[in-house]
Amino acid sequence: MITRRQFIVGSIAFSGLAASAFGKNTSFTNMRTANIYGALVPDSNGLLDLPEGFSYTVISEFGQVMSDGLHVPDRADGMGCLPIDNAKNKVALIRNHELHPKHIELQPPSIQSHVNELAYDTYPNGIALPGGTTTLIYNTETKKVEREFVSLAGTVRNCSGGVTPWGTWLTCEETADTPNGTVSKNHGFVFEVPASASKTVKAKPLKALGRFVHEAACVDPTTGYVYLTEDRGDSLLYRFVPNEYGKLEAGGSLQALVVKGRPQFDTRNWQQSAMGVSQWLDVEWVTLENPESPEDDLRKQGYEKGAALFARGEGIHWGDGEMYFCCTNGGVKQLGQVMRLVPVTDGPDKLQLFLESEDKNLYNFGDNLTVCPNGHLLVCEDQYTDIVDNHLRGITPNGEVYNFAKLHAQTELAGACFSPDGNTLFVNVYSPTKTLAISGPWFKG
Repeated sequence: MITRRQFIVGSIAFSGLAASAFGKNTSFTNMRTANIYGALVPDSNGLLDLPEGFSYTVISEFGQVMSDGLHVPDRADGMGCLPIDNAKNKVALIRNHELHPKHIELQPPSIQSHVNELAYDTYPNGIALPGGTTTLIYNTETKKVEREFVSLAGTVRNCSGGVTPWGTWLTCEETADTPNGTVSKNHGFVFEVPASASKTVKAKPLKALGRFVHEAACVDPTTGYVYLTEDRGDSLLYRFVPNEYGKLEAGGSLQALVVKGRPQFDTRNWQQSAMGVSQWLDVEWVTLENPESPEDDLRKQGYEKGAALFARGEGIHWGDGEMYFCCTNGGVKQLGQVMRLVPVTDGPDKLQLFLESEDKNLYNFGDNLTVCPNGHLLVCEDQYTDIVDNHLRGITPNGEVYNFAKLHAQTELAGACFSPDGNTLFVNVYSPTKTLAISGPWFKG
């Protein structure tokens, strides 16, 4: 994993220390951007440029008929890859679809009848709301999708999520919709989809994990604590402490991060650089009341209790005893930050501003992220401009920043995740949906 380094790269300041090295002085090294895998090779199909030795295959795309008779939905976002018990060379690729009720035309309603009764919410006519997840059963040996089906239905704007150590995918609603004549229930919850599912599962909200504009989740495999991001300009970082390991439905406590001794600390650096790159801060957690939050005010409650502010918390990924999460428009130039959090068993947890971009050509609006088999970070960009120039950005353990891939479609890449053996990267082209399997020398570098 990414460990023990501090550096400044061009106009991006990026730093890191191992959990055992808190407070240790480490000198900065001026570095230049580099490409570990060589220059990007133009894609003859005009979709995705990759380095020499890498190639992609489109394994699923919008409108294809799946095994259950439904069509592949649009707006593919967060995604997780999980092994399937007793299934050699097979994985479950669980994919979010960030669909709002207005997007019903993106999933033909006439063939949804067999998922309606399992849906969390429906239109007044009984048809399931179009948000949810699809699951692809993928054979890593034959490199083929063997089955594909809707695995969760009736939700709204399933943005990102996270895999769990107990073999499930947590899918998060990025909304706080209330009953309005189109939807009949409160939304803004996390739902759980097992990798072992062979058909649509009953959608059950995990209400104790909070009702807010969720983005993503990751799980500490040691404690079972779930860390949750919130996609708002005044967002908090949340932690769910379960009553029982691996059984989120059994409830627990929802908490928010507070910088110790500095209540209502602003990590966003919009007005001034309150948090310096590489700076470590001790943090603690405050417990929140009424996590179902009918007024969608958990972030306000947390702030009143001293919680720190983050700039649009998005992708979050568990590494080796630590986690990284993107703040999409954080920083003085609002081009994005990456935060690093290290849970500590014998003292306060540690928070670090790991990256803050000052140059959109090097890093611009990072969203989903993952860690590669060779220890590099890989970040999906999601720009908010009329003409986008989105990349997969790689960052090496030595601090070199490089473009791993360039997307030519006017959309974003999302849901980057690796197969358990590390040989295949799966990633979504958001809209029109395409899911790609990328192979190549991932262990190089």
